[in-house]
Amino acid sequence: MDNTQTWWVYALLAAAFAALTTIFAKIGLENINSNLATAIRTVVILVFAWGIVLAEGNVEKLGEISQKSLTFLLLSGLATGISWLFYFKALQAGKASLVAPIDKSSFVLVFLFSVTFLGESLTWKSGVGTILIVIGTLVLIL
Repeated sequence: MDNTQTWWVYALLAAAFAALTTIFAKIGLENINSNLATAIRTVVILVFAWGIVLAEGNVEKLGEISQKSLTFLLLSGLATGISWLFYFKALQAGKASLVAPIDKSSFVLVFLFSVTFLGESLTWKSGVGTILIVIGTLVLIL
């Protein structure tokens, strides 16, 4: 399988680890401020991600990043941080089985934004799938 066909393997692994993230975070949030918990999680991610970059020898490529890419990566990091802060607050107050589906329903927004801003195609299949995700999320939380 070449790289164009392995994206789904990475997506499934991402989903599996995201599920573990929710369970570990819910347990770890017991008797701790959610913002402090987010900060601890962020340090772990920072060390882990830079460890991979260093191990791969990609630090030298920092200077090759375009201004546009850097700007959008910084905006992505800011959005991620804000998302995590709200996610941990919600996870601390609510049930993981209810918080996670709402969080993952961000797919609907990703779908709409990708069509609007990235020019990705809107097909009947993707439209029906998105509607089913909304319905599934509502069934889970109501």
